[in-house]
Amino acid sequence: MSDPASFIGQAAQTYADTNAASLRWLLARPLLGPGFLNSKQNSITLADYGPDDGLRGPQFTYGWIQGRGLEALVTHAAFFAASDPQLAASIDAAARPLYGILQQLWSAHGHAYFCYDANLESVVAGPDGATAPQARPAEIYTYSDIFVLKGLISAAARYDRPSLDHYLAQLPALIDAIEGGRFQMDERQAISADTAGNQPADFGPRMILLGAAGMLKRISRPDTARFADRFIAHVLEHYLDPASGLLRNVPGSDACNVGHGIEFVGFALDHLPPDANPALIEHLQAILIASFKAGFHGPGVALTVSVATGEPTSRYCPWWSLPETIRSAALCHERTGNALVLDIWRTAHAAFFDTYWRGEPAIAYQTMTGEGPVDFVPATPDLDPGYHTGLSLLAAVEAAARMGANRAPKTSTGA
Repeated sequence: MSDPASFIGQAAQTYADTNAASLRWLLARPLLGPGFLNSKQNSITLADYGPDDGLRGPQFTYGWIQGRGLEALVTHAAFFAASDPQLAASIDAAARPLYGILQQLWSAHGHAYFCYDANLESVVAGPDGATAPQARPAEIYTYSDIFVLKGLISAAARYDRPSLDHYLAQLPALIDAIEGGRFQMDERQAISADTAGNQPADFGPRMILLGAAGMLKRISRPDTARFADRFIAHVLEHYLDPASGLLRNVPGSDACNVGHGIEFVGFALDHLPPDANPALIEHLQAILIASFKAGFHGPGVALTVSVATGEPTSRYCPWWSLPETIRSAALCHERTGNALVLDIWRTAHAAFFDTYWRGEPAIAYQTMTGEGPVDFVPATPDLDPGYHTGLSLLAAVEAAARMGANRAPKTSTGA
């Protein structure tokens, strides 16, 4: 077992190389429609999805994926600009037109949507591929709004600074919708005030938008992230189970999405200043440790566990919770130096790269069980466009650099 500094330095190099390879894989694929990212590939068979694959096919575009992809591209272009300007230029060449497309979709309704058809009309699509027009009430917001607005803000900061304030000015309405019961989590049904008002009070919307706070700091606009401290306090007050240290999905329920709890820790640590309250850091560290202990069973982190028993309640282990664990553990270890957190980092790193990461092509199996890879779609059938995997690993690279582990990683320039 390598010493901590060696592990952290080697891991950071692995993450930089992994992200470069993953981006080259994504950029080498033909764009879809007017310029959408194309990650429509089966992670097990490696077959590209075609028109006969229903909701997986190229005739459907997922707002979630494209918004995530834009933020990931822009962030990685900035990271690779000095070490690999050719890769950064290739990323920018894909990100700029994607920014323009998402601008147009956003400006049409002041919202983004989970699923668009071949005509770029927002639709509710059934499993058989049949579609109906999606309702578009102006006052209701969704996860797609979060991901696309984050992407637009990131891209405006890099390519279109005069438009940045325009997009930042739309954050308060999204925040108000989350805090005011006007945020609908399930976008696979018609969007409506009734649905938004009658759904369980999951902490997911606050957690996902909390992910914008670190980005807003990096683009030198922390003034627009004041909501983040309020979100963190709200989640800890209403969702934390003191006995188990886990975050309940919904107050009073037994279900815990441990990956979301781990992701919450990472976003919170990414936002908090170096002089943050030590007691708050300890709370976050305890959630990370408890969540990983309860969730990691075999190939990866179980999708859900019971708060009462700490036992998995799902056999599915999606890929994304492992890089999210790497991010959270790296940011936590940077602040506390806790050996147990470093062990979590090592374990998540090994599980991801030994079990999930295919290497060639530079993608991960989307979901595993104890029996191996399974064709189970956690949210959208498109593969990760550098968001969960890329941005999580990139945060660990930057944490490693701040910790002074060896030296800042080089960038592989191989094709």
